[in-house]
Amino acid sequence: MVIKKGKTSFSAKRKKIVPIKPKNKDCRSREYLTYQEIEKIRVEAKNGAYGHRNDTIILMMFRHALRVGEVASLRWDQVDFKKGLLHVNRLKNGVPSIHPLRGIELRALRKLQRVNESSYIFTTKRGTPIATRTIHFIIARAGEKAGFDFSIHPHMLRHSTGFYLVNKGHDTRAIQSYFGHVSINHTVRYTELSPARFKDFWKD
Repeated sequence: MVIKKGKTSFSAKRKKIVPIKPKNKDCRSREYLTYQEIEKIRVEAKNGAYGHRNDTIILMMFRHALRVGEVASLRWDQVDFKKGLLHVNRLKNGVPSIHPLRGIELRALRKLQRVNESSYIFTTKRGTPIATRTIHFIIARAGEKAGFDFSIHPHMLRHSTGFYLVNKGHDTRAIQSYFGHVSINHTVRYTELSPARFKDFWKD
């Protein structure tokens, strides 16, 4: 007597083939970097053939709370060098906004523009727009070289911006507009991380 085995469902096969991605909380204790840690990965990113490009990517992502797709798609026509402004287009139905560009950013962008003939700000050696996967690698590698005992990813830079601005005492509504959040509920996560809320709990 031959017993026919039932067919294995596609979802069951997929579970055997594709490993389950671990949760962020299982990989690291926090999802943001401090200002000092941002500076460390910038230093490490500067080393190599594309050091200035890589450092500028991290600088722009941190200063403007950019998602990896937002920084990869940045174009020169979004930059107003004369007025020192950056037009930020947001993904995920976010609200676009215009951010001021400070001297450190303007100098970095001008230096990049002198060797870049593409309409995109961040490109490969062939002049094509940089891939989001490449940005993931740049940031993860910089974290390794900086000696972090946890892995880092691009979205941590956006969280780092929120953590930094809240701890500087900036208004939550202003941060909401800066991030392009439609709902302030997405912004208050950063105020929840701020230790400033508890500074008067103990007097000694």
